[in-house]
Amino acid sequence: MRPFLLAVATIGAASSPAFPQESPYLDDRSDAAALVRSLYNAIDRREYGRAWSYFGEKKPAKDFDTFAKGFANTVRVDVETGAVSSEGAAGSTFYQVPVAIKATANDGKESVFAGCYTARLANPAIQGETFQPLHLEKGMLKVADGDLTDAVPAQCGDGPPPPARDFVKEQAQRAFVATYGSICQTLARDAEPDAAGLERYEIGFHYISDPEDQPERKAQLFKFACGSGAYNTNEVYYFADDMDEVTQLQFAAPELDIRYENDDSEGKVESTTIIGYLTEDQLVNSDYDPATKTLTSFSKWRGIGDASSTATYIFRNGAFTLVKYDVDASYDEKVNPETVLDFNIGP
Repeated sequence: MRPFLLAVATIGAASSPAFPQESPYLDDRSDAAALVRSLYNAIDRREYGRAWSYFGEKKPAKDFDTFAKGFANTVRVDVETGAVSSEGAAGSTFYQVPVAIKATANDGKESVFAGCYTARLANPAIQGETFQPLHLEKGMLKVADGDLTDAVPAQCGDGPPPPARDFVKEQAQRAFVATYGSICQTLARDAEPDAAGLERYEIGFHYISDPEDQPERKAQLFKFACGSGAYNTNEVYYFADDMDEVTQLQFAAPELDIRYENDDSEGKVESTTIIGYLTEDQLVNSDYDPATKTLTSFSKWRGIGDASSTATYIFRNGAFTLVKYDVDASYDEKVNPETVLDFNIGP
């Protein structure tokens, strides 16, 4: 096994720099796994001073310059962590973190490494003026086979094997928090625990090109609550395909030109015309029906619900497609929607 620095730094010689899209900033020292993910987030963003700071007195290189230069040829680092174990000793708690990383070099070569990190937290209640937070003591990684998720060690340290992890669910949760941590009310610091909730559905399907006798593929849909107002709620959806690739769903929505009699929105609706399409990353008052494989989004334009829009998306051939859109543009205290789009031809 080799120190993590060598595991990342010895990946290929530099050609021309390639700079992937910057990862969202993550600096979380609240638990050992988050600390390791923060370390590699700092390396991925080339914030080597921050990465250096996650170690205690036992540094991973003889000095900071050597540490930083070790990543000169690395343009991207992805990380997965496993089930953390812990034990107490001499006023401290030591944590063992199973880790796998995938490092991408300047020349595009990808390499996977796996191993264990040790983190230490001295009892905060007995520390004095100079406080030492949770920090990394050491990390040892070696070259691993397989993809990133499969390379994560089952456990580090002694003790019974940890329960099996749900990596796909964890990917969806992390993606949601990373993207909406500062946006969704359910992720605010003062929100109730698990306020974002999580609804999960398995979807069986075939691609149109699949042979008739091929067994159904399995996909997963994840629904997270984002926030709520006086009469609308907002939800974010993530989708894991049959290869467990997790992506956030984006939803098509018509852009409407609504004309009212005498240009008065309180008057009679003269016409409702689709003039284009937009993409939305959240649905409103939405529900998924497993029986019909449909998602519906019902947006109230005011509290009594007499003006609204309803979108229906059906899952077929591996994706959700907008098939129906109803609009009630009249503020007349009556529910009388008009269908402006209807492509519902079945699965």
